[in-house]
Amino acid sequence: MINEDNFRNFFTALPEPFFFLPRFFYNTRKRARLMRKNIKVLSLIAILSAAVAAAAFQSKSTDLLRTNAGRLEERLQELSRFGKNAQGGVDRTAFSDADIQARAFVISLMRSVGLETHIDAVGNIIGRTNGAIPNSPPILMGSHIDTVPNGGMYDGALGVLAAIECVQVIKENAISHRSPLEVIVFSDEEGGSVGSKAMAGDLTAAVLDSSTLGGKTVREGIKAIGGDPDLWKRATRVGEKFKTYLELHIEQGGRLAAKGVQIGIVEGIVAIRRWNVVINGESNHAGTTPMEGRKDALLAASHFVVMVNKVVTSLSGEQVGTVGRFQVEPGAPNVIPGRVSLTLELRDMAESKINLLFGRIMGEVKPIEQMTGTAISVAPIQPFSNAAPTDKNVSRCIDEAAKELTLTTLWLPSGAGHDAQNMARLAPMGMIFIPSQGGISHSPKELSKPEDIANGANLLLQAVLRIDRGCF
Repeated sequence: MINEDNFRNFFTALPEPFFFLPRFFYNTRKRARLMRKNIKVLSLIAILSAAVAAAAFQSKSTDLLRTNAGRLEERLQELSRFGKNAQGGVDRTAFSDADIQARAFVISLMRSVGLETHIDAVGNIIGRTNGAIPNSPPILMGSHIDTVPNGGMYDGALGVLAAIECVQVIKENAISHRSPLEVIVFSDEEGGSVGSKAMAGDLTAAVLDSSTLGGKTVREGIKAIGGDPDLWKRATRVGEKFKTYLELHIEQGGRLAAKGVQIGIVEGIVAIRRWNVVINGESNHAGTTPMEGRKDALLAASHFVVMVNKVVTSLSGEQVGTVGRFQVEPGAPNVIPGRVSLTLELRDMAESKINLLFGRIMGEVKPIEQMTGTAISVAPIQPFSNAAPTDKNVSRCIDEAAKELTLTTLWLPSGAGHDAQNMARLAPMGMIFIPSQGGISHSPKELSKPEDIANGANLLLQAVLRIDRGCF
């Protein structure tokens, strides 16, 4: 029920710019009587004023706020110049000169938008802006800027530059945020997710002495980019509290583009298991050894490849199987192959399905051995990657933001590994995909349209704002 005291308290509590409403009615009894006579009218004014104020705030903070698409596209083009090659691709492998130059560019960019930036012990670049609530768990965003040899300009770079763009837009519009915001550029993602593994406490000392594509050891590379490999354990953030980790990425597959869907909401990142397979036969003269007496390791390997494809496609689902590296010995045109080394890789969100597929594959090995007179050995490759489901609450917030932006969505797993896979061990994790034209990635032909880039960046921004305001 509305009475004089409640009405007076309501107007007293109103923020600017609504102090002009009739508070003068409270000074005398005469004004109080006049207030009572007009209470219905004034109540309506108050309700409408409050509604307008709320709508104006909401419009500014969520409905109208967008990233600067032109600025983001320009920065993507600018970053791609570091390592640009004659084929139109990008050679910016981790720890290379191009990587070092690109990192300097990104650090300068981060500082220019107001992020306090430093490099941790393994070379991760971390930029932070504080929130309104001291010691509140931060919202993390990020990805990587290193590439594969002759790679594309969007893989990883999009996630980094879009995160910087989100921070810049929030600051330009003086949007208050409770949580601190952090932008992270992880080191050496393409070479084994060194930076994110270290942060998640999953890096081992042995990795530091392994070789990289550029010829340096990881230890030497970390020094080259400003880290301190002797203190690598200090890069871990296990035990810290985080609100969430968000990563915007190109799909690196063709489902979104083929279906004409604007946004992929990632359900999780698949588990990956790999094995070394060695097939031993008998090398002999190709001209004098009858066909029926041969122990051809390459023939056995061919049967193995066909069998893997048959087993993997025998079950419904998103699982994939690949025979990758293939080495034939002695590799001469006039010698029967006596030894073949190859790799087997299986990926799926359910590790139980990977185990099922591997069991069926092993069940087909003995018949191939008997048919070809060869011996087949299979050994696991360590380390392996576990599945990393996205957080349901974070994904729901992303989905709600996409609906508010009227973007079409498809829920799908990520068949590729990402830094988010390691960050899921530290924080509730969510990933946003945008279409990759033709499903092409790790290639100079890698392409995402400007409108898709803008959609992804706008969704990342809105997801950050929603999560900061308590979406879960």
